[in-house]
This record gives sequence, C-alpha cells and structure tokens, in this order.
Amino acid sequence: MKQDTIDRFKGCLYGQAIGDALGLGTEGMTDEDMAWKYPNGIRHYSQIFQDRHRKRWEIGDWTDDTDMMLCIANAVIEDKGVDFYNIARHFKEWANGEPMGIGENTYKVLMMGDYVERPFEVSHKVWKMSRYQSAANGGLMRTSVVGLFPKEVKTCAENICRVTHYDPRCVGSCVIVAELIHALVYGLEPPTMPMMLNMALSYDAEICNYIERARREQNVVNLMNDDHMGYTLVTLSVALWAYWHANSFEEGLLAVVNAGGDADTNAAVACAVLGAKFGCQSIPQEYIEGLVYRDQLETTVQKLSEVCIGHNHD
Repeated sequence: MKQDTIDRFKGCLYGQAIGDALGLGTEGMTDEDMAWKYPNGIRHYSQIFQDRHRKRWEIGDWTDDTDMMLCIANAVIEDKGVDFYNIARHFKEWANGEPMGIGENTYKVLMMGDYVERPFEVSHKVWKMSRYQSAANGGLMRTSVVGLFPKEVKTCAENICRVTHYDPRCVGSCVIVAELIHALVYGLEPPTMPMMLNMALSYDAEICNYIERARREQNVVNLMNDDHMGYTLVTLSVALWAYWHANSFEEGLLAVVNAGGDADTNAAVACAVLGAKFGCQSIPQEYIEGLVYRDQLETTVQKLSEVCIGHNHD
C-alpha cells in the first residue's frame, strides 16, 4: 500500500513537470501554427519549435507553473506543515528573481508593496480592480501539490489559491483538482461527477458547465476556446477530460499538448492528475530523463513525501 502511494505521489509531481515542459512546445499556438510547425504532432521534447518565445527555456525545462508548485512544496518542507504566509513569501522571492512567463494577474498581485504582509487583502484588491472578472488559471496550475497534503486539503487549496487568485471560479477549480489528486494518491474513493458538481456549487455555478462538458466531450480539442485562453475553467475541464477519457499517462499527455491553446498549463494540471491516477511507473522514461532539472525535482519529491507520508504509514 505504502509503495503504491509513493508511486502515485511521485507520479503527480513528475506528471506536472512533464506536462508543463512538453506543453511549452505548443503553448499559445493556433491550429494553423500547429499544422505548420508540427505536421505529425509533437511527441518528444527535442521537437519543441525554437521561436523567440520558446527558446528562452532550455529544452526539457518547465515554466512558471511548476516553479510556483515548487514554491509551495519548498515552503511546506521548510515548515514541516502549511503556513500560508510563508508560501506567499516563497512566491514573492521567486517573482523577485524576474522569472520568465509569469502570468499577468500573478504579477500584479506579487508586485504590490505590502504583498508579503497582507497577501489575502492584496489579492482581493487586485480581483476587485478587475471588476471581479479576472479568473485566470495561475492558481490552478500549481495546486497539484496541495492534493498531496495528508489532511485539510480543501482549506489549504482554497487559501493557497486566494493568496494570488481570489475569484471563486479559481478557488473552486483548485479544490476539485486537489481533492481528486488526494483521493487518487491515498487510495480513497475519488469524487464522482455528482460530487464534483456539488463541490462546484458552493463556489460558482458556472464551474458545473465545464465539468459536464469534460465528461461529455470525446475530443479534448472541443474544450478549447481561444477567447478564454488562460481561463481557469477551461484548464479544469481539460484536466477532468484527461482523468475520465485517457487510457494511459502518455495518451492523455499527447492529446492535451497537441490540442494547443494554453498547453503548458493545461498539460501540467492534466498530467498531475494522470500521474496520480496511473503512478510514476506508468510514465515513459524519456519524459522523466529529459527533464533538465530532474535532480532538483527528485530531491523535492523525497523531502515532501517524508513530510506528507512519513515513515510510519503502511
């Protein structure tokens, strides 16, 4: 039992990093771009087209999605527990390093002067300034690790989302994905679709439409909406689509990455779920070995699993 849990725990974190790294290859591309640059689709890191946007990263590197997920992991390892203010501090320190690819909403929040002292108030203020419209996927893209916490997953997912993304659509997305990952990793009964719809209703009824579409659609491309690139509910629907429809980790990874759109984030979240479902052993070796910072990720996985699973759980 414990071995299975560790394999799924590791699969979740590796899945996130792999989806992010391969998804960078198609991020922001239209169908026309994809047909031109990847006539037979993309399957390997080595195929990532080196345009101005993409060549800022080494091939096999992940982007801000996994960077921010690691900020959460490292704060939890440091505290041997969850301190929302320390997580906010880690986000701020990361942003001060002028990272590539930081999202617009995240940037606005983290750059406010009193962010570290008052992260929730600052985040709420930025949401209010957007006339309560901003519901980007920057909270959801890093939430996979919260599903690995041994307890209080819902409260942690809500608060860790709200330190940058206050909109209830963002918060609800994070809770659904974190709860799903938690159940898959720890061998509990995963939430059914009616349970997810019920969870969604306590945040924003609009979430329900995207859950239903994820279940109904056979082709992930039909979930893409160019007008909503970066919208938290599109990313949620893609992750749930992968959970319900993909028969293996690789099948889900390639389907999501080859759908384009906000592919690095969509694949990061979808593949965190798939890694939690199928385990790390199901991931083809080339995707693990091709990660530039694999050693750093492995160290984090080991340390975090000691905090979350410990040595005494059989």
